Amino acid sequence: MRLDKLLEENKIGSRKSVKRTLLTGEVMVNDEIIRCGHYNVDPGLDRIYVGLQQLSGDPHRYIILNKPQGVVTAVSDAEHQTVLDSVKAQGIEVTGLFPVGRLDRDTEGLTLLTDNGQLAYELAMGDKKVTKIYRVQVNTSLTKNDQEAFLEGIKFHDGTTCKPVILKIISSSKEVSEARVEIQEGKFHQVKKMFLTRDGKVTFLKRIALGPLNLPDDLLVGEARPLTINELESLRPFFNPNPQ
Repeated sequence: MRLDKLLEENKIGSRKSVKRTLLTGEVMVNDEIIRCGHYNVDPGLDRIYVGLQQLSGDPHRYIILNKPQGVVTAVSDAEHQTVLDSVKAQGIEVTGLFPVGRLDRDTEGLTLLTDNGQLAYELAMGDKKVTKIYRVQVNTSLTKNDQEAFLEGIKFHDGTTCKPVILKIISSSKEVSEARVEIQEGKFHQVKKMFLTRDGKVTFLKRIALGPLNLPDDLLVGEARPLTINELESLRPFFNPNPQ
């Protein structure tokens, strides 16, 4: 939540007086003076003081889900099960949660759900280059030529040119190949379309990393849990990419 909103909720003053309080340097977050009202804080993670008074508030929530195939990345859907349904099936309260970004219905893997809007924005659409890593299977062989084409930037039939993508070939044969794709964009069906330009069809796609978050080996398909403290700390650079 915004720091100025938290100050108001703790009755530090009106919106105008909160601005003045911030400018005085009395407000500290994790032992650092913060004067920016839109600074993103989480009362469940941060130590927030005005002078000697420690502020309190409702902590944000962060859930990691190993999304199954057939589940849509949406809050609600009239026809298909959603990621919120998958999380709720694990006995986790889903009120206020929404997914960060999206995965196609037939794609499985790491999905982050939160109620922290600013963090979600920075991970999905912010200025920082967030790398997504996918494990992929295609129905054709992959070669060094494919790696070079991905790195140069695949061009779609409509003229759209993709930014450079790292393709790491794990195994390759005439009928099936496995690879890792490291990508920083999120165009519609982008990974599938890139392989189509190389005469390959994606038969399996799984996201295994989103920025600093990696899909835990022990989180089975369909399972969900809150992020650990270490995982949350890894996301701190996205809480306030431009704090001042």
